[in-house]
Amino acid sequence: MTLWIDAATLKAWQHDGEPLALLDVREAGQFGAGHLLLAAPVAYSRLELRAWSLLPTVDLRVVLYADGDALAERAVRRLRDIGFTRVAALRGGVDAWQAAGYRLFAGVNVPSKAFGEWVEQQSATPHISAQDLHAWQRQGLPFTLLDGRTLQEHQRMSIPGSVGCPNGELTLRWRSLVDDQTTPVVIHCAGRTRSIIGAQTLRDLGLPNPVYALENGTQGWFLADLPLEHGNNRRFDIDVSASHRQSARQDGARLAQRFAIPVLSAAQAQNWLRDPTPPVYLFDIRTAEEFAAGSVAGAVHAPGGQLLQETDRWVAARPARIILLDNADGRAAVIASWLQRMGFQAATLAQPVEELRVLSGWPRKETFALAPLPVVTPEQLNAQRHDPALRIVDIRPSADFNVATLPGARWSSRPLAQRLLDDLPSAVNRLVLLASHPDDAALWRAELSPRAPTLSVLSGGIDAWQAAGLPVLAPATPVPDAQRIDFLFFTHDRHQGNKEAARQYLAWEQALLEQLDEKELAAITGQPLPRSGRVVGQSNRPAETAKPQAR
Repeated sequence: MTLWIDAATLKAWQHDGEPLALLDVREAGQFGAGHLLLAAPVAYSRLELRAWSLLPTVDLRVVLYADGDALAERAVRRLRDIGFTRVAALRGGVDAWQAAGYRLFAGVNVPSKAFGEWVEQQSATPHISAQDLHAWQRQGLPFTLLDGRTLQEHQRMSIPGSVGCPNGELTLRWRSLVDDQTTPVVIHCAGRTRSIIGAQTLRDLGLPNPVYALENGTQGWFLADLPLEHGNNRRFDIDVSASHRQSARQDGARLAQRFAIPVLSAAQAQNWLRDPTPPVYLFDIRTAEEFAAGSVAGAVHAPGGQLLQETDRWVAARPARIILLDNADGRAAVIASWLQRMGFQAATLAQPVEELRVLSGWPRKETFALAPLPVVTPEQLNAQRHDPALRIVDIRPSADFNVATLPGARWSSRPLAQRLLDDLPSAVNRLVLLASHPDDAALWRAELSPRAPTLSVLSGGIDAWQAAGLPVLAPATPVPDAQRIDFLFFTHDRHQGNKEAARQYLAWEQALLEQLDEKELAAITGQPLPRSGRVVGQSNRPAETAKPQAR
């Protein structure tokens, strides 16, 4: 039987000090259209897989919600089926939350982005406009331009001349990227948050150079009618000198002391993990290449800059403790200093990963394994696809389906499974699923009654189908926008030439702080904040911007 709570109870639970994981089980498009501030996106289409990695213990207090009660009730059952014992649901979902006078927030990663705006206000992080930076370029003035986003985003589009250095790597890498102690350093991203956090990170580290966040990032550049660079492969050097590593370690130690970051021994970290009250997350914040070379048992790879940018992707429980792993080189201490300011209890370890990973005694949550569906090869499916008793169902993202799918396939998503079954002719007794991953298909087993059609999955997916020389087609009936629950339309084309979408996004980001009530503000910053009275779009740039001198 589902435990239902009302909106007022949930609001109280969010701020009562007991650990709570709030899960939005709707699909990505629905979540982005409007969600509760502190909710983690855990789409029902992958619920069990995401929940198992996101919830540290099975006895954690969990509340989930959807648009109404039906999907929420199904989600409660699924979580209980895999062992979670304290799961409740918000009666009436998002409509009930709004009816009680509480706000929904559009967009994604809202806590992190609101936090970035708060950092800008509290620290008066210096900014430079696109026009001023472009003037520096035209005049040939010296400056260092770094892109604080992921390397994949950097390659897709960047400010001309920038070098990719994700914010989580700045501590370790900036010395090899900055030539001297006087040349200005500018950090950019695609919008605001990572520019602000990257610039303020360098200021926190005591960089003697003038440091600026590029105001509004690549979108501000685009809105100023300036050209972006595409296919940029400039990036930080992988190798770090011993002297730079030692300096980064010292910088991290100073920040750890300033923000009272615990530095744990391996034994202390293992004790935290064995007694997870509050819940404990163990993240390896190094690069993907370093993580692939080996890490501590049970650690989750969360690149440091992205852990700050997408905290709700990685951490569902609040309050929570977060243990960060690096090579004892200062990176973890800097990320911990930010997480501490976001209201979490963050800690680092005294030893590098290469020493920690060979130690025994690391507690590890049981692996969640799904029983796979029977598979059908492309050749088998091609021979059978005209059978009137068989239907092909494409459960990949609707964006992929609308581009190309298998002949005769129709689109669906796990939350819509019952609607699909209700629409099937009675003669249909077999469903073959086309999935991005076999686990996505395996989750559908829980949606079918014993009398429902049998399920199988196409082995190798659409890639294997095409490799076998079989045709893919644009769907005869693409998924209409109104039914694309998995696609976020909110300013989705702001990076594809839509200036109005870019303006809307930037205005949304700058307005986030003013939408928070005092308890929400305290939750994402660790402390209450008096209202600033800042208007949407107002810049905190200092009255005078330092100008570099021509060489």
